Amino acid sequence: MGLRRTARGTTVAISLLAAAALAISASPASAKMSDGYVRGYDNFRGDWSDEGVFGFRYNDVSNAVCLWQTVLWANGATEENGTAFDRADIDGHFGVNTQYATKKQQVRWGLADNFGEADGRVGGNTFGEADDDLVKGGGFEDRGKTLFLTYNPGFGRTFDLYRNTSGIYWFKADGDSGPWTNTSYVGSSSCD
Repeated sequence: MGLRRTARGTTVAISLLAAAALAISASPASAKMSDGYVRGYDNFRGDWSDEGVFGFRYNDVSNAVCLWQTVLWANGATEENGTAFDRADIDGHFGVNTQYATKKQQVRWGLADNFGEADGRVGGNTFGEADDDLVKGGGFEDRGKTLFLTYNPGFGRTFDLYRNTSGIYWFKADGDSGPWTNTSYVGSSSCD
C-alpha cells in the first residue's frame, strides 16, 4: 500500500511540474519597454496591451511617445487650453498637453470615471484600448511576416502602421508623406 501511495504522489508531483512547465512555455510573448520597441507577434489584437509605462516626467521622450501622440491626434484629442491636439503636437515629448489629452482619452474610453481619477500615463490598459482601433490592411499575422495596418478610431483621422518581420511597429508620424518611424522606447525622438 505504501509503495502505491508513493508512486501516486510521485506521479501527481511530476504531472504538476509538467503542467507548470507547459504553462510557462506556452505563455504569449510579451513586449515590454526593456525590449526596446513597441512590438507584437501573431494576432495584432492585444499587441499593445503589454507595453511598458510612460508619461509626464516618466520615460517621457521617445518614438513610442510619438506613436501615442499620433493616436491622440487621430482620436480628436484636445489640449489643456481647449484647442485641438494637432500634428504640431506630435514631437515625442510627453509634456503637459500630452498628459492632459491622455487623461481625457482615458475618461472617454472608460478607464477612469473622471478626469481627476485618470492617471495620464500610457501603459497596458491605455495602450491596449488604442490597439482595438487597428485595422488590417494587408500582409500576414504570422511570426516573421510583415503586417500592414491602419489606425482608425472612426473620427475621420487615420494613420498607417506596419509590424515588421521582427514584430516591431513602424508608423508615419508626419502623415502619408512623412518617413516611416520606428516605435523605439530609447530616450530620443525622431518626431521633433
